[in-house]
Amino acid sequence: MFAAVATLLAASLVVLLPGTASARADNCRPDGLAATPGTTSPYCTVYDSAGREKIAHGSPRRTIGYFTGWRTGKDGSPAYLAGNIPWNKVSHINYAFAHIGADNRVSVGPDGPGNAATGMEWPGVPGAEMDPAYPYKGHFNLLNKYKKQNPGVRTLISIGGWAESGGILNPDGTRTASGGFYKTAQSQQAIDTFADSTVQFLRQYGFDGADIDYEYATSMKYAGNPDDFWIADANRATLMKNYVALMKSLRAKLDAASTADGKHYMLTAAVSASGWILRGAETYQVTQYLDYANIMTYDLHGAWNQYVGPNAALYDDGNDAELKFWSVYTTPQYEGIGHLNTDWAYHYFRGAMQAGRINIGVPFYTRGWQGVSGGQQGQWGTAPLPDQKKCPPGTGGSVGSKIPCGNGAIGIDNLWHDMTAGGEEVPSGVNPMWHAKNLENGVQGDYLKAYGLDPDNDPADRLTGTYTRNYSGPLTSSWLWNDQKKVYLTTEDESAVDTKAKYVADKGLGGIMIWELAGDYAMDPVKHQYGMGTTLVDKIGSRFAGAAPYGASKSNTAMPADVLDVGVEAKGFALGDANYPINPKLAITNRSATAIPGGAQVEFDYGTSAPGSMADQSGWGLRVTQKGHSGPNIGGLKGDFQHVSFALPSWQSIPAKGTVEVTVNYYLPIATPSNFKVTFGGKSYALSQDNPRGPAT
Repeated sequence: MFAAVATLLAASLVVLLPGTASARADNCRPDGLAATPGTTSPYCTVYDSAGREKIAHGSPRRTIGYFTGWRTGKDGSPAYLAGNIPWNKVSHINYAFAHIGADNRVSVGPDGPGNAATGMEWPGVPGAEMDPAYPYKGHFNLLNKYKKQNPGVRTLISIGGWAESGGILNPDGTRTASGGFYKTAQSQQAIDTFADSTVQFLRQYGFDGADIDYEYATSMKYAGNPDDFWIADANRATLMKNYVALMKSLRAKLDAASTADGKHYMLTAAVSASGWILRGAETYQVTQYLDYANIMTYDLHGAWNQYVGPNAALYDDGNDAELKFWSVYTTPQYEGIGHLNTDWAYHYFRGAMQAGRINIGVPFYTRGWQGVSGGQQGQWGTAPLPDQKKCPPGTGGSVGSKIPCGNGAIGIDNLWHDMTAGGEEVPSGVNPMWHAKNLENGVQGDYLKAYGLDPDNDPADRLTGTYTRNYSGPLTSSWLWNDQKKVYLTTEDESAVDTKAKYVADKGLGGIMIWELAGDYAMDPVKHQYGMGTTLVDKIGSRFAGAAPYGASKSNTAMPADVLDVGVEAKGFALGDANYPINPKLAITNRSATAIPGGAQVEFDYGTSAPGSMADQSGWGLRVTQKGHSGPNIGGLKGDFQHVSFALPSWQSIPAKGTVEVTVNYYLPIATPSNFKVTFGGKSYALSQDNPRGPAT
C-alpha cells in the first residue's frame, strides 16, 4: 500500500575552495536551515552559538502548546483564555487559527467586538483585563499582555488547519470554499501577496513567527478535508511543487524582515505523520526552510475507518489491524516496518533534519468508536458503521475505500465533537482528556449541557457502564474500554505522556507539540471532578528538566569542511497510488566551474523510515553500505540513517554546469536525503544543498 516518491531538493550551491573552511564561522544559524541570499537574519536573537534555540525558562527542550481561539466561553461552555495558559511551563504558543482571505492575505476575519482574536472582551473575568498599550483587544491583546510577563515565551500565528487550509470559517459558522493554500500557491504573485501580508501580520500583532498548517500538499487522492476535494484532487500533480514555492518565498520574506527588524522571525510547520499522505508528498522538501517541524503524530487511527486502534502510539507492536489489512507486515519489500506510530514518523523527518529541529505531537484529546467487536478490550477490534451508505464525507464508500467507515462514538463519548455543514454531530469520540478522566472515574460531570448534551432525556448523553483504563507498554498507549456499551476511547494519560517525554529527552529531539492546551486536566477539589489543568504539561516539564542539549547536527558523523556546488533533484515520479515502487530519476547537477570526474564517489543518508534496500536501475552500483535498521520496527527503529554509496561510472564525468541522471528504487516514504559527500582527487566535499552551518556564501 505504502511507497514514496523521492524528490531531492535542488539547490543553488557554492564552492568553498580548499583552505577556506575557516570562512564557515559560527553565526548561530541552525545546521540545515536555509539562509536567504542578500539577507543577514540575526539568528543569535533566537539561537546560541551552536545553533540551538534559546528556550524559555532555561529548558533544554520545547513545550509548544496550541491555543485555540474558539474556546471563548461565550457559548456557555468553559472558556480557555490566555490567562489559563501555564506561561511558566510552556516555551511556545501557537495561536489557532488564521486563514488566507480571498485576497490572498493572512486574516483572522473582520474586526469587531465579536472577533475573538482582535475585538472580543471578557469583562469581569480575572486575568482577562485588556492591556491599553495595544490598539486591538481579544486574544491577541491578552497574549501580548502575558508575554510582557514571560518574555522568553515565543508566540506564533498558525495559519490554516483542517477547516481553513482550503477555506474560510465565517463568524456565523458557515464556511467559504475559497481555495486557501491550494489556490494561493498556484501563483507566484499570490504567494508574494500572502508572504508580504504574513510579515505585516507578525509586526502588527507582535508574533515571533508563522506556523503553516497546510493539510495537505500530497498527490494522494482524497487526502485532507473533504470540503477541499474540489480543488485539491484537481491539482494533485502540482500541490507539492507549489507548497515548496510558497515556503521558499515565505522564508525569504521573513528573512528580509528579520534583517530589517533586528530579530529573527521563525517559520515552522505542522507536518503529517501519515505514511499514506507522505507517500504522495515527494520528499517533503520544505524542511530546509523550517526553524523546526511539528509532527502531527496523532489521528493515526480514527472512526474514518473500522479499525479500532490508538490515536498516537509511540511504537508499532506488529498487530496493527489496518496495516495487516494492507499486508504491510507480510510484503517482503517493507521488511515488516509498521508506520502508524510516532517513532516511524520521527525517523522519516530525521532523514532530512537534525533531531533538535523536530518536535513530536501529543494529543490532549481522545478518539473513539462504539459497537466495537473483537480485539483485546477493544484494541485492534473492528467497528464498522452499520449502514455504510451513511458514511461521513471523505470516508469509506464515499471515496471508494476498500475499508468500511467506522462507527464513531457519540453523546457523552463525543464531548468535543465537530458539526457537519447541516449542524449535525460528527461521530468521532473526541473528548478533552479532562472529560475522559471523569469517565474513567465514573463521574458524569456538571458541564454536559454546556456542550449541548441532554443527559436528562437522551440515554446516549448520560454516564452508563464502567470505563476501564487499559495500557499497552509496547505501543505506549492508553485507552478506556466500556464493555457494557462496547465503546473504545483512545486516550493520552500521564503514563503515555511521560514515556513520550522521556523518548524526546533520551533521543535528543527538540521537544513536544501539544494539541491542544485546553484538553489538559486537574482535579477540582470542590466539585470533585476533573476540569482544565496542567497535569500533563507538568509531566512533560519534569521529564525535560535536566535533559542534555538536543541534537544540533544533521549528520551523526563529521562532515567535510569544504563545500561543493552540486544540486540533486528527483524527476519523473508517479502520482498517488501509482507511486509504487518508488523509482525517480536523480538529476545530479554540477554548478561549479570544475568538472567532477568519472569514478568520483558519492555518498548520502536517508532515514530508516524506509528499508535499507535502495538500489539503482542505471547500473552504477548504488547500494546501502551501512544500515541503521533492518527488519520489523516493533519497539522502535534502532538507528537514524541508511547510508548510500555509489561511484560515477568511469566514462561518466559531470562537466561544469552539466547534469547526469541515475534512476533509483526504494520502498516506503523518505524525507529529503541529507549528509551528501562527494570524493575525488583525494579530497572529500560536503554539498551546500545541506545548508551546513556557517555564513551564507
